[in-house]
Amino acid sequence: MASFAQCYGPWAVILGASDGTGAAFARAIAAAGIHCILVARREQPLADLAAELTREHSVECITAPVDLADADASVQVIAAASDREVGLLVTNAGADPHGALFLEQTSAAWESLLAINITNTLRCCHHFGGLMRARRRGGLLLVGSGACRGGAARLATYSGAKAFVRCFAESLWQEMKDDNVHVLHLELTTTDTPSFRKLLAEKGRKPLRGMTSPEDVARVGLARLARGPNYFWGQKLGLRASLRRTRVRLVTHLSGKFILEPAQADGQRL
Repeated sequence: MASFAQCYGPWAVILGASDGTGAAFARAIAAAGIHCILVARREQPLADLAAELTREHSVECITAPVDLADADASVQVIAAASDREVGLLVTNAGADPHGALFLEQTSAAWESLLAINITNTLRCCHHFGGLMRARRRGGLLLVGSGACRGGAARLATYSGAKAFVRCFAESLWQEMKDDNVHVLHLELTTTDTPSFRKLLAEKGRKPLRGMTSPEDVARVGLARLARGPNYFWGQKLGLRASLRRTRVRLVTHLSGKFILEPAQADGQRL
């Protein structure tokens, strides 16, 4: 616990912290003695969670009721963090509340999904990741979905957004590993969250068997953060993660031959 706090403390920002996996991440992080900045749209669940974490783990908690689909959401998150030293960012928001065909929703609805998954994720990673790099310590944990592996009906915008998150995280892992900033894309399958249960109920479906618990997601995600760049939930062996690491290094090396000066490309570390 002390080692985890030394790597990723003293403060963590958790996006989408009001329930489900976000709240589970907050509880696990607070149990490690790290103070929490809890961000989500609904104010009361954040306040209740903050009170719980302070009571049970004696940590400080800041709540920031922010709609992460807003154009200035990242500005609000950064303002909530203020000058606190943030050593861990968990981008947990980004579920698809629609489960609809592309043309069944307005373009504005899909743009909101992109704002959560892409625009504000990018901006928060740029701000907090830059500070971590300067301190040469910290972690970025980007929660994604198995939808990142390909498109399907009713997944057009969601799968595209999640593919961005995966490639973005893998690239940051390569760029920041020499600065001692850990980056992990945590790729989930069906997880037992309130938002997913609500979507199933709206579609007239019962909860699925074998759904992953939010607590397991948080435990495994935080345990694998230092390994990066990608962990596919349910992959019992580490083979897939090691193959992704190899691929990222190889593409970095090959692209360097075209993008960097020759001397820089030759000196790249694989």
